[in-house]
Amino acid sequence: MKERVEELSNLIEGKTLEESLALVANAFPGKVRFSSAFGQEDQVITHAIFKHSIDIEVFTLDTGRLFPETYELIDRTRARYKRPIRVYYPKAEQVEELVTKKGMHSFYESVENRKECCYIRKVEPLKRALRDTAVWVTGLRADQSDNRQNFSLIEWDEPNQVIKFNPLLRWSYDEMLEYLKKHQVPYNPLHDKGYISIGCAPCTRAIEPGEHPRAGRWYWEASQKECGLHQVKQ
Repeated sequence: MKERVEELSNLIEGKTLEESLALVANAFPGKVRFSSAFGQEDQVITHAIFKHSIDIEVFTLDTGRLFPETYELIDRTRARYKRPIRVYYPKAEQVEELVTKKGMHSFYESVENRKECCYIRKVEPLKRALRDTAVWVTGLRADQSDNRQNFSLIEWDEPNQVIKFNPLLRWSYDEMLEYLKKHQVPYNPLHDKGYISIGCAPCTRAIEPGEHPRAGRWYWEASQKECGLHQVKQ
């Protein structure tokens, strides 16, 4: 699979979003999955997949701590495209043990506690979601954070043993907004209230003008602002 990375990179170079998604899906029939957190980037990709009937499964991770607006958007997206979206949940026994031992908000106490919560609610469910997957499609953009500047359109994801495809990596924020507007794609109304990057409700706040887009995530931390789903590359 690692050898296919360069081949796929050459294959999609210069192609549109829809063309590149279709090419990757055709290269690995039934083995391509897209993880959506229902952010604006994710809605762009979901629209491209569903509107053009591309053979890519769309799934999401429900941590149990999402905003009501996010849950509403999941249903609005289903209603718009009349297509299924698979939902993965954390293991109940792991959540029960964490909350019993450390309480409902242990993630505020330390980076280690926060990463433990992220692992239980997001990383472990993702690993289950990616079983028997050849290509994992994400909505990452390079200018979302410094950590993502070194990512590639197509790369090998060692922890999950899959090829990772980041089709919007080179898109600007304005390009993404223009796509949403042009195609009238439904998106989370929290984005219009200063919530640029939206995760779990207790861990996300709106950002102030001039703040970094990821400043609202784990806003009490001085960290790399990652949950563990994506490798931090030095």
